[in-house]
Order: sequence, then structure tokens, then C-alpha cells
Amino acid sequence: MVSSFFQRVFQPVAVYGFDVKPWNASCIVDGVPTFKCLEDVFRNLLAVSSSLVILALFIMIVVGGVMYLLSMGNPEKIKKAQATLKFALIGFLLYVGSYLIIKTIDVIFLGGQGTLLKLNIGF
Repeated sequence: MVSSFFQRVFQPVAVYGFDVKPWNASCIVDGVPTFKCLEDVFRNLLAVSSSLVILALFIMIVVGGVMYLLSMGNPEKIKKAQATLKFALIGFLLYVGSYLIIKTIDVIFLGGQGTLLKLNIGF
């Protein structure tokens, strides 16, 4: 009863565009998730959050562009539109920079195995 509840509620659902993966069978003991499942939870959270960040950046660029087009030469509206576009660009650079930092650390210290964000708990 309890195990089927956990599997129904906490089993990630594959959504188009997300790299959400189901839990490994090794992390579930007698139908109950263990600490090994944290790796899967964090992997799925990173996949979903990166998709949401990209969506938010796209929306900010579109809104800033529309604000700029509809400013009709008003200097105050132009400054607001430019600020929106500037913050969208800063957000994009932070997103790409954090990815590059993580990949660089992975290549330098782990030999490019791609295991930096995987939590190998070892239970």
C-alpha cells in the first residue's frame, strides 16, 4: 500500500523536452525509496530547472523586445526595455557560465567522465 503510493506520487513523469528519467530499480528497497534515490531526484530537478531557466530567458527577451518596439521614442520606456534585455543577457551569461564552470571542473579534476553532478552515495 505505502510502496505503491510512493511509486505513484514520486515517480517522475517524462515530459517532452525534459531529460527526466525514472528512478533506478536499485534505489527502491521493498517498494520504499532510499537515499540512493537522491541522485535521481537531483538529476531530474536539474533537468527541469534548466529548462525553466531557458524558458524564462526566452520570455524576458520577447517581453523586452516588445517593450522596446512599443516605446514609441519615449526615453523612460526605452530605458525599461533596455534594462529588461540587459538582465536577460546577464541571466543567459550566468547560466552558460555556470555550465562551463561545472564542465571545466569535471574535465580537469574528474577526467571528463561526466559524473560531477551525479551523487554516487555508495550504499
